[in-house]
Parts: sequence; C-alpha cells; structure tokens
Amino acid sequence: FSHVSRGRPTKTGKMPYPPPPPPGGPGRALKAPRASSTSGSGSPSSARASSSAVSPSRSKSSKCAVFDESRLPSVLRDGMTPAEERKMRRSTCRFIEECARALHLPPRIPAATAEVFLHRFYAKYSFSQHDQSDVAMACVLLAAKTEECPKKLATIIQECHRVKNRVESKQRSCSTGSAGSMGGASPGNGSAGGLSPGPQAGGGLSPSPGPSSGERDGLLDVKGEEYLRLKERVLLLERVILHTIGFELSIDHPYKFLVEQIDNLNKGSRLEYISPPTSPSASSLAKRMNQELLQTAMMFANDSMHASLCLQFPAKTVGATCVYLACRNRKIRPAGGAVWTEVLGVDAHDLACASMQIVEVIAEKKNCDVDKISSAMKAELDSMIECSSGGSMHGKKEGTSATGKGMAGSKRTRYQ
Repeated sequence: FSHVSRGRPTKTGKMPYPPPPPPGGPGRALKAPRASSTSGSGSPSSARASSSAVSPSRSKSSKCAVFDESRLPSVLRDGMTPAEERKMRRSTCRFIEECARALHLPPRIPAATAEVFLHRFYAKYSFSQHDQSDVAMACVLLAAKTEECPKKLATIIQECHRVKNRVESKQRSCSTGSAGSMGGASPGNGSAGGLSPGPQAGGGLSPSPGPSSGERDGLLDVKGEEYLRLKERVLLLERVILHTIGFELSIDHPYKFLVEQIDNLNKGSRLEYISPPTSPSASSLAKRMNQELLQTAMMFANDSMHASLCLQFPAKTVGATCVYLACRNRKIRPAGGAVWTEVLGVDAHDLACASMQIVEVIAEKKNCDVDKISSAMKAELDSMIECSSGGSMHGKKEGTSATGKGMAGSKRTRYQ
C-alpha cells in the first residue's frame, strides 16, 4: 500500500530483520524479530504484498490500485463493519493530534506523518491485535524522529498518557451527566476532547485503571509497573511499525502540493469569485483569494489525514481535492467556464471519491448528516463524472450510478 500513497513504485531489497509474525491475540506478548535471518521473504515488497486490503488490479478511471475496505484486517478478523473501522481510525488520529499539541511539536507535518504511519499499520494489523493508544504513541515517537523534531521517550509516554486520561475523564463525566439528565438513557456518540467513542467491539481508547499512588496530576511514576510496561510496549511497537511500512520514512503530504497549485492557479488567473467582492485593485483581490484558499485548503488537508486517503491516492491528488473543497467553501469557480478536472489536473472519479471521504470526516466532527452538507457538491461531481471521457460508460460497466449507490462491497473506487 505504500506505493499507492506516494504514487511511485516500491523499493526492493532485503530488510535487516524479517517482518515480525502477527501475535496470536491481544493478550499475548509480542516477540521482537531476530536479526540473524536475512531471507528473501523479509523484503519490503513481499511484506507489503501480504496486505490484502489494496488489490493490485487497477480501474480505468484511476491510476491508483483499488482499495477494498471489506478486506482490511479489522473487518475480516474482528467482524467490524467498514464504517466502524473508519471511526476507529478517526478517533485514533484525533488522539495523535492532541498528543502532538501537548508535546509542542511543529504544526501539521509531524502529526500528519504519524497518522500516515497509523493508517499503514492498521492496513496490515487489526485493532484487536494492538491497542490503538499504544500504537499512536509509537507513531508519534517515530514521526518526531523522522521529521527531525525528536522528543524523549519518557516525555512522549507521560504526555500521551496524560492526554488519554484527560479525554477518558471527560468522556466518563459527559456519559454520567447525560445519563442523569435523560433519566438513565444512554448518551449519544458525541465527541469529547477531540476523541469520539468508537464502536462497541473495542471502540475508542480502552479505559485505563484509576490513578495509583505513584501517579499525580496525570503523570506516571517512572519507576512504576505501568510506565515500564508502556515503555517496553512502545519501543517494540516502533520496530513493528518500521517493519510494517518497509522502513520507508519519506512521506509526501498534500500540504506542499496544494500550496503550489493555489499559487499557480492565482498566477495564471484561472480562478474567479462567483460574486466578486468590492476591492480597490485586482492585485489585492488576488492576494485575498490566495490567503483564503490557503487557509481553507490547509484545514481540509488536516481533516483528510483522518481518512485512509494516503492508502488510496497520491498526495498530489489529495492536495488537489482540498483545493477543490476550499474553492467551493469560498464560492470560487474556474475562470472562463473551465471544468474543475482540467483546472486541477485530477481524474473526476478520484476527485469525487476523495471529496466525499473528507466531507464524511467533517460531518462526523460536526455531528450532522453527510447528505445535508454535500447534496449540491454531489450533483456537481456527478456532472463532472458524466462529462469525463468514458465516465458514464465505465459507470454502466461497473453496475453503479455516478453517486456510487449500489456499489459492490466497500471498494472506494467511487464515492459513497
């Protein structure tokens, strides 16, 4: 799946260690891989080939491999639905972002890198095999090293544990208050502190036991059993993540691509306001448009990291999708009656699929219906798909409409 995320072929060669075998269950301890074996089966390409969520077959409308959510380990092994699996990913991504803020990491890039590591890891393993909070700590540790802003392991464990306890405390208080005000009725699935509760089968972050005598103000006792267990677990998970991603640490994010695309579109005067605001000059209007698009597209890019888009599309496609959503939000359209697919240089099906997944993330955060906030956009995307070369013929061949209804399984070759 790593070649899908960056749009270039996978590297070949042997890893210094073979990939660690999957554990028998959540209760068993992991064994570290041995360094003595250097067989050919330990190559990154062979390790990634065993991941069945990404099929090597390609669709005519996309240059990316087909991503099938129904074949993810959590869906196949644990019986989760694809929607529940997506919620687990989003809640863990929100936890990573909270931890990155608590650690005072540089904005955007370290947290985004940790989220990419997380998505790749859970394309190989299920959520029942590894606790998502432990995996998130290991991803933050590895991403901080990768992005040249390393933090001490003790600092990461302490801050992440504090964030986890704070979020769980807020969730318990909200649950108790809701149950009391509703006469014992169960609370809704609202988010608390940046983390929404996951599905019933091991959803969200598992509640931790109450603070021991060695824990004060949410900090762990560095000599306590809980701290030593977390330290050993995070260090081991860091190695497991490295083997899972094939030691490929160079991550392309959509941020740089959307900045370049917005600058090029403004310099070429390829965008215009639907209702131009009063402005003293054309230069100030272009500057205002550039600032608005950059700010809004960055926000959409942050939301895109909560979805598994890095497993489905190159970062450049995700960046173009964020530009499209930012233009719609700011009521900007292509100049001269041009089509979005021509202006952005992206396939219509890819644009539709990525757009709806980002909108789905935003709808969950705002606790609103997806259809209410995306009905007009769906009509525009349908029109682009029909106008694209061979778009309607391909839709008939797949046996689905342009809006993706009646789609077989959970393959994200179309948007839902």
